[in-house]
Amino acid sequence: WLFSFNIQRKKKMTKPLQAIFFDVDDTLCATTEFTQQARKDAIQAMINYGLNLPHEYLYNELQEVIQEFSSNYTQHFDQLLLRIPTHTYQNINKAILIAAAVAAYHDAKHCYLKPHPDVQRFLEYLEPMPIIKGVITQGFAIKQAEKLIRLNIYTYLDCNAIFITDQIGISKSNPKIYTHTCQKCNIQPEQTIYIGDNPIHDIDTANKAGLITVRVYRGKYKDKNGETQAHYEIQNLDQLQTILQQDFTCVAK
Repeated sequence: WLFSFNIQRKKKMTKPLQAIFFDVDDTLCATTEFTQQARKDAIQAMINYGLNLPHEYLYNELQEVIQEFSSNYTQHFDQLLLRIPTHTYQNINKAILIAAAVAAYHDAKHCYLKPHPDVQRFLEYLEPMPIIKGVITQGFAIKQAEKLIRLNIYTYLDCNAIFITDQIGISKSNPKIYTHTCQKCNIQPEQTIYIGDNPIHDIDTANKAGLITVRVYRGKYKDKNGETQAHYEIQNLDQLQTILQQDFTCVAK
């Protein structure tokens, strides 16, 4: 009896888990790498249709446009043509150049917008678990929803657990978005995991809302730090499987 009692005392207590939510960009897919390549393809398409300027020059100008007008601005290529000499596309309809760039950008989605290799394995691992699986993502509704479709991950998610800032009116810089998510899903923050790559918007704000945070080190923020530390830090989602097995007990949704 004493031996059995000692074994029980040494056994690590597991924490109840009701839900797991993911960031999308650079957490589930290499969005930064994709957008860079897609923009380069778009510039090359404009050159192929007659725009007479070096690729590097045009790409740098486009990057300035994006920085000045934001990545969600819908007329990047229009602004690009406004800021370069008109003789470089003389006798070419501007609409053709813009359409070529837009088509090339969207074609790049088929080639480069893929989930990270560990994503499919982890979602399949989670599938039988009786917990809520969802996303909390920053951006325009259709743009972010399209990523879920193209990445083939929508079917792994609960349809009522998809939260996009554009539809909610709360940015990920505000902890309220995480509180809002928990209230809508009727779950407790301390029993909810949030996985993201951004140390500020994914980790600091989710920590303030009381969620269990997991930082995955990839994407453009992997060398950045926020004000707080995630509860768990991983290089890939395979490592999270072990953490779930050791530290958590699933609670039926």
